[in-house]
Amino acid sequence: MTQCKYTSELLQASGLFTSDTKYKIPGTPLPLHCKLLLQDSALLANPEYYRSMVEKLNFLTNTRSDLSYAVQTLSQFMQQPCDSHLAALQHLLCYVHSTASQGLLLQGADQLTLKVYSDSDWAACPSTSRSVAGYVVTLGDAPISWKSKKQSTVSRSSAKAEYRAMAQASAEVRWLIRLLAELNATPTLPVTLFCDNTSAMHIVKNPVFHERTKHINIDCHFTREKLLQSLLTLLHVPTIEQVADILTRFFPLYNILTSCPCLACFFLLQQLKLARGCWSHQEVRKS
Repeated sequence: MTQCKYTSELLQASGLFTSDTKYKIPGTPLPLHCKLLLQDSALLANPEYYRSMVEKLNFLTNTRSDLSYAVQTLSQFMQQPCDSHLAALQHLLCYVHSTASQGLLLQGADQLTLKVYSDSDWAACPSTSRSVAGYVVTLGDAPISWKSKKQSTVSRSSAKAEYRAMAQASAEVRWLIRLLAELNATPTLPVTLFCDNTSAMHIVKNPVFHERTKHINIDCHFTREKLLQSLLTLLHVPTIEQVADILTRFFPLYNILTSCPCLACFFLLQQLKLARGCWSHQEVRKS
């Protein structure tokens, strides 16, 4: 499942690409170590272009999970976009142009098995020190739901940020279970929730209320409740195998390609041309 036609129309609307356009192939959706701030450069004289392109890219994330983190980052500056934000947007558009054929591979499965991967990047926002959370829900081996979002409050530790991210993922799983039930397709329970933070998992499994967790919002204990109801089960996953990681931070294109089998994403390599030529994994690794 791809949005090739929509992507082509989006790139045409950007006005950046012509037959003579030459640009360096970007290795990431946004520049590595990019830290965008509010009003860190001159304000755009006409912000409508920026807002329009970010809105179009947001729709593209319906089949492009690798764009979710970059789009949610750029969406934070819709009110007063600056020159630096526009430069980051143009970088993302070049990345989209280079990977226009990427999409989803939806495969059949013998059983209706839901899996959910939850992750967060602690204090990722340089302006507010809020964390960025992300989750991916798969049905069989195909992703059916994902999100990258900055958390609404500051977390005092990485464990707390992961715990809040797990609550968001758990709520999404509960909704999907109800949706599938209405379609007479009840999934196998309990649903496995994969997390790479052992401290956050300990908070979920330990029902004792103590000084270290009393400041966490009550709604964040949602995951613990679903665990007790046998709706969810927790399983630790190594960080290198954490699928939701690409929704919380920047990754080089090579790393995203490596994660693609887990996300059931794919590249139509025979159709994808970059800068009038084909790329190899070795070339991408160097970018």
